[in-house]
Amino acid sequence: MIAKKYFEEFEIGQSRKTLGRTITETDIVIHAGQTGDFFPHHMDAEWCATQPFKKRIAHGTLVFSIAVGMTASVINEVAMTYGYEHLRFIKPVFIGDTIHVTVSIKNKTDYKKPELGLVTELVETFNQHDDLVMCCEHILLTQKNLLKVHNSGQDKVVM
Repeated sequence: MIAKKYFEEFEIGQSRKTLGRTITETDIVIHAGQTGDFFPHHMDAEWCATQPFKKRIAHGTLVFSIAVGMTASVINEVAMTYGYEHLRFIKPVFIGDTIHVTVSIKNKTDYKKPELGLVTELVETFNQHDDLVMCCEHILLTQKNLLKVHNSGQDKVVM
């Protein structure tokens, strides 16, 4: 779906939640091949059995990638990702865990160009037990409404 959402339309505290997605062994194997991260924490079940978690864990970067992808449900033509901050992997994610993501608008600030603003989203990823497993801040560079015209008692945005 494509929908324009300008800087002024984001409301602090507004949130949305994704559906769940189960992390599979295939996800871990493919991610290891793509990144070159074949550490035993992800790939060696026998070695993991001797470690505190007792089983293989998903790569943090895999969980991040899947979680961010789960939030990408609408194409906003007037915004783009500016970056991510404060990325933390709180708890491990295991094969068979199902994650879901909550995105909440945390902050809005002006940008150095007056026609743009920065919107900060808090991205929180939870497992099937509602344990927080990952969080970060997603920063969007978003266009502002440049001109409003009055049309039949309603404001209409014109770019």
